[in-house]
Amino acid sequence: MSGEFLGTFENSVNKQRVIIPAPFKSKFLPSAKQTVIITLGHHDSIAIFPLDSWQQYKEKLKNGTDKQRQLLNNLVEFASSEQTLEGPGRIRISEDLLEMAGIEDSVVIKGEGNFISLWSPKAFKDLRKKRLQSHREEYDSMDYQL
Repeated sequence: MSGEFLGTFENSVNKQRVIIPAPFKSKFLPSAKQTVIITLGHHDSIAIFPLDSWQQYKEKLKNGTDKQRQLLNNLVEFASSEQTLEGPGRIRISEDLLEMAGIEDSVVIKGEGNFISLWSPKAFKDLRKKRLQSHREEYDSMDYQL
């Protein structure tokens, strides 16, 4: 399975196209065939799965709980057709998904482990702020000691 996608990058959106950063592109295994599935993400994001990761994830959801099977139905409902990365790693994002995520001229590209998410910079900043506050309330320096 392709991945481990970690870190964040900011890039522009040009004619509904986004370039996957080289550090992420290099994590695609040959079994992904430089192909992705683009669909609805969590919160207000777009999810991009390398083909091999999508296939494994889809099987887990298909054999999971009712909630997981419904999630699969929703992901399929909003998914674009398979896309092969163009040139430097460029992909086309449907206008509907861009609108649902509130993405216009720029995008935050975030590694989520086995998939990549796209965020509007404002939504990303707002969510990070909430998560940071929660983290500060939950953990202290002793939690970092193993």
